[in-house]
Amino acid sequence: MLAGAALLGAAPAAAVSGARIAPGVTYTQFDIQAAKGVAHAHVLTVDLRNPRVRVDLLYPGAVASRDRVSRLADARGAVAGVNGDFFNITEAQHPGVAATNAPVGPTIARGRQLKAAVPNGQRFGPALPPGTTTQDVLGMGADRTFRLDGLGLDGSVLTDDGKLPLGGLNQYALPVGSIGAYTPDWGSVSRVRATCGTDTDRAAACSSDTYEVTVRKGRVVKVADRPGGGPIASGTTVLVGREAGAQQLRRLSKGESVRVRKRLVAAKSRIPYWFTVGGYPVLRGGQALPGLDDRTSAVRTAAGFTDRGRRLVLLALDGAPEYRSGLTIAEVATTMRRLGSTHAFSLDGGGSSTLVARKPGASTVSVRNHPSDGTERPVANGIGVFYRR
Repeated sequence: MLAGAALLGAAPAAAVSGARIAPGVTYTQFDIQAAKGVAHAHVLTVDLRNPRVRVDLLYPGAVASRDRVSRLADARGAVAGVNGDFFNITEAQHPGVAATNAPVGPTIARGRQLKAAVPNGQRFGPALPPGTTTQDVLGMGADRTFRLDGLGLDGSVLTDDGKLPLGGLNQYALPVGSIGAYTPDWGSVSRVRATCGTDTDRAAACSSDTYEVTVRKGRVVKVADRPGGGPIASGTTVLVGREAGAQQLRRLSKGESVRVRKRLVAAKSRIPYWFTVGGYPVLRGGQALPGLDDRTSAVRTAAGFTDRGRRLVLLALDGAPEYRSGLTIAEVATTMRRLGSTHAFSLDGGGSSTLVARKPGASTVSVRNHPSDGTERPVANGIGVFYRR
């Protein structure tokens, strides 16, 4: 359902306009009469029942990096896309510590498990709805079907003396007292941020008890008291420990045999995920989650699906001044349901909200909404829509 008049019961039908981007991919825009004023929606509908249509994660090639959605889409040849997960955008409360630009939630790209979730209290973005966590993902399985799920980390560090629990994978924030693993997928940004804040307070001071161990080809080759930075070579894993985790890593010696085991485990699906993106659910089985914020309006991005996960709906609100009041999260759930979604997921919003799509005859995408920053913001990742001719 894409009739503007159906959305929140008040948008005039004259506000609706749309176009086909590719077979199975349609772009529509329309007004929504919301609690705080008129919002303007930009929507992509993607029919995965068309075998030539596919969807994948857009990201800059490293977890700790960001770029504009339009550049990410054009680099991969996508015909359309939206921005994705919330991310570590600033470190004003930790002077001298570099923001990593890494996303919050578990991330899989083209079947490759890139990172696990940061602790709930370390999250960037609005407060999570009751019952949701940073482990929640929107994902598409190897069967080309979308699902809402949760991804937890199952990992350990195997040493000559036994097994140590692994508390993180390529994360900008590690749980207090844990050990995190960093692989070449992380990128070159400093890993100091991983030891700052606590599980309940993102702004808490950085830990004074840290340790780092570099493992190459199964052997410890380097140790340091403070996390470092720079590219991580192929075949290398860097272990970062804080508090109790640091104390455990100090027992390792150069030359010692170490094996790191890590995998993301789905809470529900047994079908491997082709890609996942973090955020939080707002709609399940056609019903809005209880306790959704119905007071704070903002520019939003969301993704939903129907037809048993074979039809995707991507929404980004316009950030132009006349529409900047946006929607509450409760209104986002209502809007996605009235667009036909049975399940929906909130993505990063505000200045990050971006929807891109190709215009007729174009070989590159154009930004279709007005980003509220006045220009397109570089983001950690996004959802790309592809059409294979």
